[in-house]
Amino acid sequence: MAFERITQKDWYKILGAKPSDSPAELKRKYQKLALLYHPDKQKADVPAGEVEERVQRFIEIDQAWKILGNEETKKEYDLQQHEDNLTKEWPLHAQIYLEDMSWNEDEQCYTLSCRCGGNYTVFKSETKDVSLVCCDTCSLVIEIL
Repeated sequence: MAFERITQKDWYKILGAKPSDSPAELKRKYQKLALLYHPDKQKADVPAGEVEERVQRFIEIDQAWKILGNEETKKEYDLQQHEDNLTKEWPLHAQIYLEDMSWNEDEQCYTLSCRCGGNYTVFKSETKDVSLVCCDTCSLVIEIL
């Protein structure tokens, strides 16, 4: 199950967890919330609108566990969060297509000049894995589309 970047929800917040929590701790938090919000555990006298909210909350809790409870999808999600945080913390200079960068055959890399005079460099071996590239002399970042 590959994690897709469909939504920007904070799955840790939904579980009341932190990225540093152990797998056992994540599971404990999930189970506690799942029991609390599970549709079969709801009292009969709860208003209809609240029932729907609680069902939606249970669905979110379940989705969070499907991502954070799996080592591979958790790792992908954590990397995405880290990348998103970099974009927020670092000034994004431009969004650019790889094919709009200059190709250097000798070094097997794409380059783009930064406004500071430095360069953004993406090696051929990295093209599938990289989406944010830092300038080699300043703090500006470009996003590869």
